[in-house]
Amino acid sequence: MYAVTFNNVRKRLGDFELNIPKLAIRQGYMTGFIGENGAGKTTTIKLILDMLQLDEGSIEVLGKNIKGGSVSIHQEIGYVGEPTGYPEETPLEAIKDMLALFYKNWDEVLYKSYMQFFNLNSKQKYKDLSTGQKKQFAMIMALSHHPKLILLDEPTSGLDPVVRNEILDILMDHMQNEEVTIFYSTHITSDLEKAGDYIVYINDGQIKLNSEKDTLLNEYSLVKGPKALFKGDICKEFLGLRENSFGSEALLKNKKVAYELFGEEVKYSKPTIEEIMIFLSHNNSKVVTEKALRGGNKQC
Repeated sequence: MYAVTFNNVRKRLGDFELNIPKLAIRQGYMTGFIGENGAGKTTTIKLILDMLQLDEGSIEVLGKNIKGGSVSIHQEIGYVGEPTGYPEETPLEAIKDMLALFYKNWDEVLYKSYMQFFNLNSKQKYKDLSTGQKKQFAMIMALSHHPKLILLDEPTSGLDPVVRNEILDILMDHMQNEEVTIFYSTHITSDLEKAGDYIVYINDGQIKLNSEKDTLLNEYSLVKGPKALFKGDICKEFLGLRENSFGSEALLKNKKVAYELFGEEVKYSKPTIEEIMIFLSHNNSKVVTEKALRGGNKQC
């Protein structure tokens, strides 16, 4: 079962074009949505929310076309992103009272339990909250109406590790207690290594990778060694290659293939999600030198 499906989706914004022929987000899991700034993450989420009009294609959320059932679909979606649109001079309790009216499944008991967990004062005005408290309140509002799909657009950006960890714990507990799908757009890939189930990587408006997280981290391999070993036909096996004054480092999709190519002549390590994203962002050139990473010419 899928919570969100994209079919031949296109959206042009100025010189940028989002082009997603097929994408399916599995129901009941947390899918991390990663990519560089400007890659199309926020545009994708706005299309799911029907905040932008599609140029081509269709999107289904929980089995319904967003164009045909927008009102009922939004009852089932919780969203955390910027801007929140909350009135700055209004107390949190009043914001809650206004928005709760729109959700048939609003849970006042759950709302109060989250407010207590994060130690937020309902009488406090929104403008007086810290950045972390604003993100916490937005998360509370998103979870308290029992959504089946939660869309997160950089929900932990700018937060200290303690607050980030609290928000992740709340999300994971919520997933365990309810049948909910989380689509989590972030550049903090360490959050996804802790909580994610699937990883979708977008680059220049196109989906370049869609994989189960554990498969991704267990099968991909980083190899490091002398530059002389990373030449010629062997390059076709690389998803990306970096060179520096000490040697070369390549990303390969298959550990077994990596060992067949290099044997004991290189060092092997498990890549992080961030390292995989960095290599894939340059995979059209295959080789990225230190000069290229600073904006110089890319080499092959």
